[in-house]
Amino acid sequence: MGMISWMVMGLLVGIVAKFIMPGDDPGGFIMTIILGVAGAFVGGFVSRFFGFGDFTGFNFGSFVIATVGAIILLIGYRMLKK
Repeated sequence: MGMISWMVMGLLVGIVAKFIMPGDDPGGFIMTIILGVAGAFVGGFVSRFFGFGDFTGFNFGSFVIATVGAIILLIGYRMLKK
């Protein structure tokens, strides 16, 4: 995927992850994109580790994998914050 596609996917994934796990997390638009892109990497690694597939592009399966990864990152961040 191109850089613009990563940013768009990251923004969408970050928004969905924050919608699923609302909270008082710091960060605005840029942090939401970073959360989504990092979530794609984490989700791709975790899904590949367990044999579920990989982050393959801008499709529904990749969106779900990236969202799960972003949620994992949010959980980890909140655990470290406490």
